[in-house]
Amino acid sequence: MELFQAKDHYILQQGERALWCSRRDGGLQLRPATDLLLAWNPICLGLVEGVIGKIQLHSGLPWWLILIRQKALVGKLPGDHEVCKVTKIAVLSLSEMEPQDLELELCKKHHFGINKPEKIISSPDDSKFLLKTFTHIKSNVSAPNKKKVKESKEKEKLERRLLEELLKMFMDSESFYYSLTYDLTNSVQRQSAGERDCRPLWQKVDDRFFWNKYMIQDLTEIGTPDVDFWIIPIIQGFVQIEELVVNYNESSDDEKSSPETPPQESTCVDDIHPRFLVALISRRSRHRAGMRYKRRGVDKNGNVANYVETEQLIHVHNHTLSFIQTRGSVPVFWSQVGYRYNPRPRLDRSEKDTVAYFSAHFEEQLKIYKKQVIINLVDQAGREKIIGDAYLKQVLLFNNSHLTYVSFDFHEHCRGMKFENVQTLTDAIYDIILDMKWCWVDQAGVICKQEGIFRVNCMDCLDRTNVVQAAIARVVMEQQLKKLGVMPPEQPLPVKCNRIYQIMWANNGDSISRQYAGTAALKMV
Repeated sequence: MELFQAKDHYILQQGERALWCSRRDGGLQLRPATDLLLAWNPICLGLVEGVIGKIQLHSGLPWWLILIRQKALVGKLPGDHEVCKVTKIAVLSLSEMEPQDLELELCKKHHFGINKPEKIISSPDDSKFLLKTFTHIKSNVSAPNKKKVKESKEKEKLERRLLEELLKMFMDSESFYYSLTYDLTNSVQRQSAGERDCRPLWQKVDDRFFWNKYMIQDLTEIGTPDVDFWIIPIIQGFVQIEELVVNYNESSDDEKSSPETPPQESTCVDDIHPRFLVALISRRSRHRAGMRYKRRGVDKNGNVANYVETEQLIHVHNHTLSFIQTRGSVPVFWSQVGYRYNPRPRLDRSEKDTVAYFSAHFEEQLKIYKKQVIINLVDQAGREKIIGDAYLKQVLLFNNSHLTYVSFDFHEHCRGMKFENVQTLTDAIYDIILDMKWCWVDQAGVICKQEGIFRVNCMDCLDRTNVVQAAIARVVMEQQLKKLGVMPPEQPLPVKCNRIYQIMWANNGDSISRQYAGTAALKMV
């Protein structure tokens, strides 16, 4: 879509539709494309992919309009639904009067009218893009008052830092995804339950994972059908889609992929060996957001830090099978204070004061998922013990038959990087895995539903959690493929398939770790 800058508005236009954003008060209006003729001196800045929303970085600072500047196709889900990753954004100050150079793709229709206020940056480096963007931030100092000058400089410094963090969040983490035709916020099971719901996609999203909900609120409140075109629900998390071939004759030496260079979808035609599509979709909750050590445990609304729902989706012919798990911080009030590496955890509230908030968390979880099997991976000795003990006490006080508690000291069982020992856990809960089932749908409708979920946690809900979730998901996938006749009953997953599958889960772990801890995961699956 084309982006225009006029005297009083930014104007987004595609076909016969146009969205006007006021540069005076940030108000949004839907108008016909022909109204561009009424705009004062519109200048085409280039092409963008869509609207993320508006944001005010700090009270007292101007509003900014956030647009998708560049996307990358991740793959296609069943039904030919494209899933895209946001790779670059454009940040437009609503207070800046001069035309902005955002390094957008040029519009062939209007390129001759682009007015570049400064010379074009030859390097696409995002840090330079940040500096160029910030050159448009000006302070209005009416008198040579030293106090006002100082306040203005501090304001500029704060705005620069916040803008830098905003750009870094989008461009460095590569953790924001969207689809124009598929609801990424909802699992296959939740979507199948509401398949008769004829409302537009954005009105059916799971509120927990609608990351840009408040940024796009001005549009959602318009309430007319025309607005549906402009609203793009975005999730923070991870998506990877691959097509695997079940070939027991292939050597693992042929697999050259690594977590840094994930395998691409195969384009060769193979009529002998069965194929299946596998997708991982992780949805990070927008509630109790924040970084490790700054956000731990539960809040007063029952939300927990680093809460992520991960869906593993298998598609064979006309059959789609889905299995979901969740991860989230131990739902008690706890923290780690200090700046040393791995500060000692402490409890911030008494057992009695925690009960209501622990209950609020699991009452919501049971309402959504019906049954919960807790897999607690924290150490049963040492500094983590205090958190594990508090968790168990709250489970006993909650005393709900739909809540099952399983403790597995990951570091004790997998000492020396022996992650294959996680099979001890999967063997012990094998019957629970089978009883939980999975969601299975085909063209005729729902064949069966998943009955409950595994809620896995360690201290950070990162490395250990990802290894265990991958192991559980693999058990489920092998059962699914055998049910569908894709795998022989007594055979494991072929070596090459298994390697690609491991890479997908490793990539998932890396992505969630970067979002919560700022670094990649330390453990492979």
